[in-house]
Amino acid sequence: MKNPLKEIVRNGGVAIGCLVHIGHPEITEMLSNVGYDFLFIDAEHGPFGIETLQVMLQAMSGTKTVPIIRVPWNEPGLIKLALDIGAYGIVVPLVSSKQDAENFVRAMKYPPTGIRGVMPRRASRYLLDIKEYFATADKELLVMVQIETKEGVDNISEILSVDGVDAYSLGPTDLSAAYGHIGEMTHPKVEEAISKVLEVGKKAHKIGSVYCRNVDLVQKRIEQGFQLIVVGSDWGQLMGSAQESLKKVRGLVNDFGRKIH
Repeated sequence: MKNPLKEIVRNGGVAIGCLVHIGHPEITEMLSNVGYDFLFIDAEHGPFGIETLQVMLQAMSGTKTVPIIRVPWNEPGLIKLALDIGAYGIVVPLVSSKQDAENFVRAMKYPPTGIRGVMPRRASRYLLDIKEYFATADKELLVMVQIETKEGVDNISEILSVDGVDAYSLGPTDLSAAYGHIGEMTHPKVEEAISKVLEVGKKAHKIGSVYCRNVDLVQKRIEQGFQLIVVGSDWGQLMGSAQESLKKVRGLVNDFGRKIH
């Protein structure tokens, strides 16, 4: 296998993704055809079973968009299932220690390096590409730790020192809660934590990923050095667009009503 996302980063580029919460294959099909570099499929907060996730990944076939799955927990069985259905990378939430990171890496790698069970069903095109998958998976799959606690920020040097960790993902919303300013994603304390993680990440030569609620933040994050940018979400864009359209239409209706009377 070849991971296009890693290729973009290796060449010094920036990849743009979208957060996916809606559990339906038409969502991933539509967003993939829009042209995102990757979809950040959120099985931590989204209502996804493994069957739904597989169909959502199947709907992306034939596009250049890479599926990345955030699993609910740092648990080998969940990670294995997500990989076997064809995820190109896994994000594990709440990584707060070196041990958390080591456990994650072991779950991602085949023996003797790790403990991943051997049956990459759909990931290997139902065994048609099995030799190539075995030869490349450990290198090409993206291993991304999510840093969203004060402990994670404090221990970031140890976490990113773990061999096999490719990238880190920053969760500004959870960091805002961790630092006592829930919902204030750009609070100075949150920005200070982000800067600390980013600095350590650069020294450790790890890929930085961050969520931007809106386009306004993207330029700042790219200038800071983040290479994987998640911009908005499926339902966020749907709700925002619907709300704005409804506001305009109600204004037109109200104006029309006043003219009649």
